[in-house]
Amino acid sequence: MNDLVIMKDQQAVTSSLQVAETFNKEHKNIIRDIEHLLESDSSVLSSQIFLKSTHENRGKQYPMYYMNRDGFTLLAMGFTGKKALRFKMQYIEAFNKMEEQIKTGGFKIPSTMAEALRLAADQQEQLEVMKPKAIFADSVATSHTTILVGDLAKIIKGNGVDTGARRLFQWMRDNGYLIKRKGADYNSPTQKSMDLGLFKIKESSHVNSDGVTVVTKTPKVTGKGQQYFINKFLENNSVISR
Repeated sequence: MNDLVIMKDQQAVTSSLQVAETFNKEHKNIIRDIEHLLESDSSVLSSQIFLKSTHENRGKQYPMYYMNRDGFTLLAMGFTGKKALRFKMQYIEAFNKMEEQIKTGGFKIPSTMAEALRLAADQQEQLEVMKPKAIFADSVATSHTTILVGDLAKIIKGNGVDTGARRLFQWMRDNGYLIKRKGADYNSPTQKSMDLGLFKIKESSHVNSDGVTVVTKTPKVTGKGQQYFINKFLENNSVISR
């Protein structure tokens, strides 16, 4: 019974699919009833209380309708019974709530200057909190593969944390995510990092000038790792020191 009413084109509407599900009717019958209303009176068609659209099911497109409060009222007039009445009342409540949110922008209208000032302050605080979260979430959402530590540094720097590849490597070593002791495993992920699934290791080989095959291991940050480190800096509002 969630989302009985949604906002579409700045208007509170429901869909024929939702109506069919709520009132336990076949969708094809709801479509039939709507089209009968459209055909029976030209004023219904011209009023645009029903908007034809499509929905996808198993790769195929099928017709559906969006309808505003007037369209729903006209359609539901023929639904009878105690259950139908209860569902109609729930729809009326849902329409009222959505239309109120559209009218007020989702906020209670302040009645005093003090309430208005408090509302403005709360909104600004929420914007400041949500802004970095949204930016970081968008950055990670586009990363479906492993990336280099240097690339992660660019994402972090581009979203307000002052860092670079060298400083991020140093921070990871200092905080136990990469091995800091000099040697063959230098800058490799620690066991803790591997257990957390933060890195994968890319191995590559080349023949040096002495004809010796050299194997190199490059740490790459997984999608889980990107989210993990970004959340670290987001929570602390960190500036990675030089």
